[in-house]
Amino acid sequence: MREAEIAEIGLLGLGTMGGALALNLAERGTRVALSDIDPDRAAGLVARAGPLAERLHPAGDLAALVDALATPRVVLLTIPSGDPVAQATARLAELLAPGDIIVDAGNSDFRDTMRREAELAERGIAFVGLGVSGGAEGARHGPSMMLGGSAAAWDRLRPLLQPAAARFRGDPCLARVGPDGAGHFVKTVHNGIEYADMQMIAEIYGLLRDGTGWPAPRIGRQFAQWGEGRLSSFLIEATAAALRSNDPETGHPMVDVIHDSAGQKGTGRWTVIEAQRLGQSASTIEAAVGARAWSADKGLREVAAERLPRGRPGGALPPVERLGRALLAGRILSHAQGFALLGAASQAHGWSLDLARIAEIWRAGCIIRSALLDDLAGALRAGGSDMPLILAPELWALLTESVAELRETVTAAMSLGLPVPALAAALSWYDSLRQARGTANLIQAQRDFFGQHGFARTDRDGVFHGHWRREG
Repeated sequence: MREAEIAEIGLLGLGTMGGALALNLAERGTRVALSDIDPDRAAGLVARAGPLAERLHPAGDLAALVDALATPRVVLLTIPSGDPVAQATARLAELLAPGDIIVDAGNSDFRDTMRREAELAERGIAFVGLGVSGGAEGARHGPSMMLGGSAAAWDRLRPLLQPAAARFRGDPCLARVGPDGAGHFVKTVHNGIEYADMQMIAEIYGLLRDGTGWPAPRIGRQFAQWGEGRLSSFLIEATAAALRSNDPETGHPMVDVIHDSAGQKGTGRWTVIEAQRLGQSASTIEAAVGARAWSADKGLREVAAERLPRGRPGGALPPVERLGRALLAGRILSHAQGFALLGAASQAHGWSLDLARIAEIWRAGCIIRSALLDDLAGALRAGGSDMPLILAPELWALLTESVAELRETVTAAMSLGLPVPALAAALSWYDSLRQARGTANLIQAQRDFFGQHGFARTDRDGVFHGHWRREG
């Protein structure tokens, strides 16, 4: 390869996301070397690339990929997390030199990223965890990107990645959010919020379908209407479009011929696990993860539908405009939980996350992009990262306008026997925060009763044990 043809970045993995990102980079003027376990993929991508083909260079195996790169070399991995990333990283470590950079752009566990970053630093090779959100469309035309890595790696990567990022009012949706595993952790929490958002939307859909008997197209029109106001978001837009689409084979609404069992790839579950480790509540996300899990048990649900008692007959749901405000309240609370988790992780791992900047780079390109994130970014900028979002004046005002509808919706749904696990979890969290005097005093009494764990008193310092009455 002549000097003028040397690629600026190498891309390993040419599946849907990798291929789309390669075209995005090439369209922004970057020369990209391509490699995949399937050698036909690189050639096929170049054949489909049209005028962009001149910036795409099939490179065969990893050694050829590395040889095609200008120094210091940058290799971006768009391959499945876990063993594929581990194997590719080990092989690349033998081929690269000090000063080179490996970028993992998959949904990897941030703890793996932290370990790899430390191991490769001993060789002088930078390892970067890059959270990328936006799906295939975002990868092709502009994703939101969350980078975790050294300042030196950021300086090298920023000119390559920034042109390919989404933009919100001209602001690139790309940031170095912190060192080592910070980028992948932020992406994990993004996905956790995404789980909760999708579940709450599905719950409102279920109420309209099963509580009012509305057909899918009518529900879709309602979501489209909501999408023009406070609920404006990519997921609301996608929901409206999905509900108004028909199956070409049967002519029925597309959603009505889809099996009601949802898959998951692990990031929602990881979010819940990390929340538990950090002593944080992610109850809305946990409810969404649980809902996906039990959706898979179709056989049990079919049997239970016939045998378990149903809700109270004759109940009614709130008017549809109140359901929309209930959804808004639930979404505010789930986002607040997500950002509280980010703040706790930042403190625990010494990352100094800029929560306002994270909200800003999520405003375009990513799956959870919404008008609400603009409000969150403003609130975080005004109040600082130490301000609990739920107490920020702007969000407090929104909750004041909508939490009554959330309470009304959850109450009506439970009365009718219609499941709203994520909306109910959001309301329970809100009510728990409102209790200046909670009920954990009884839990501490129970723990001391059976395990002599001790407790703190309200009237003086120290650890104490109770004098418990024991029958018999």
